Amino acid sequence: MNKKSDIGLIGLAVMGENLALNMERNGFQVSVYNRADGAEAGVVEHFMAGRGAGKHFLGFTDLEAFVASIERPRKIMMMIRAGRPVDLVIEALLPYLEAGDIVIDGGNSNWEDSERREAELRQRGIYFVGCGISGGEEGALNGPAIMPGGAQEAWPSLEPIFTRIAAQAEDGTPCCAWIGAGGSGHFVKMVHNGIEYGDMQLIADAYGYLRSVAGMSNEEMAEIFASWGEGKLSSYLIEITSEILRHREADGSYLIDKILDAAGQKGTGKWSVINSLEYGQPLSLIATAVYERSLSSSVELRQEASSIYPRSEHCPEPFTEADTLALQRSLYASKIVSYAQGFSLLYEASKANGWSLDLSSIARIWRNGCIIRSAFLNDIAEAYEAQPELQNLLLAPYFQHEIKDAKADWGRIVSSAIAAECSVPAFSSALNYFFSLTTRRLPANMVQAQRDFFGAHTFERTDRPRGEFFHENWTGRGSDTSSTTYNA
Repeated sequence: MNKKSDIGLIGLAVMGENLALNMERNGFQVSVYNRADGAEAGVVEHFMAGRGAGKHFLGFTDLEAFVASIERPRKIMMMIRAGRPVDLVIEALLPYLEAGDIVIDGGNSNWEDSERREAELRQRGIYFVGCGISGGEEGALNGPAIMPGGAQEAWPSLEPIFTRIAAQAEDGTPCCAWIGAGGSGHFVKMVHNGIEYGDMQLIADAYGYLRSVAGMSNEEMAEIFASWGEGKLSSYLIEITSEILRHREADGSYLIDKILDAAGQKGTGKWSVINSLEYGQPLSLIATAVYERSLSSSVELRQEASSIYPRSEHCPEPFTEADTLALQRSLYASKIVSYAQGFSLLYEASKANGWSLDLSSIARIWRNGCIIRSAFLNDIAEAYEAQPELQNLLLAPYFQHEIKDAKADWGRIVSSAIAAECSVPAFSSALNYFFSLTTRRLPANMVQAQRDFFGAHTFERTDRPRGEFFHENWTGRGSDTSSTTYNA
């Protein structure tokens, strides 16, 4: 065993433990540290005697000794709960760090916290990296998607480790690349998680449609999702959906039918929506997915409401291959919208913060290792490689063709779901976004007229250049005074 470790890792919960094993398996000696008080007592000892036994690990419960065991410049990765705990660990580390050392936050931290931490530690000569990591337990162990951002000076030291432990795409390239400055790494991970919310709700919409409108059994649905996994919808989430639908308990019953319809969330989807409002970028499908999880948790309220407003009787009609194809196309088109919205948010945030995000590179990072991994991301990467300043994915030639091909089926599926009183909120949101985006003249002129009528908020005219604002004395009793124009 080497005298000094290549990297240190703080936090031996599920993600931390598996990342440490991944690093060691790929040829790195790792110092591990975990608190030894309360419920966390004995965690290090348990790891060193169990999964870490006989391997290139050094275990510590003393922070000073842990820091001293790492080769300079020290690379210390935190895999702990986001928020105040990260600040407390950084404060505890600072007395033992030296200029040029690197602190990495691999948790799901808010990107603004990472932005602040990078600036604060830079003043002390310490390099901070906010690093998005996706893939869950399996990804952490076998190769996640890694999104590091912050102090670029740290990247030459981290690249040999991160690119080796990351997942590899089918072409052999690692699913890891430098993202940008400040909090960009965690911003990209936040949007990734928002898209994940959207993907999951879209699949839930399709499952609900097949169950309620088509009246299919779990086995029949499993077959459909498995077939979709062989085509354009090929992805990890589609794959596991088929497995979930087939999974039986010991008594032969299907587990999916016994799982309470209350979906939880940890906040990153909500953060994505909040930031979309800040940057003025519609994230309507992902917002719908977030709100559907909130609504699902009100189980008793929904049960009461369903008894007051019972569904009309619906007799499922035979579901043909053409119907299956129509639903597949609707899911695919809605998925394109979800990613278009997410990447548009990345585009605007990059401009606003001076991050110079490489959207093609980000799509390539997500091709394997992460929860939203899919073949579809190759097409997104190629679209942004061809047009780096592409403002919306729906304008790319490839996706224009895909949407036009699916459009008729998309509308028919949403219409038939509504006729059958089956909720498909994500499909509907995606379709409405598409209709609004492609409407040359929206009814927003009425909204702006109302704003000027009651608040003198002014308006622009179709017969005058953009940027000229006007106010009308609508009632004849008002004045010529108008409100200033601004975006809140």
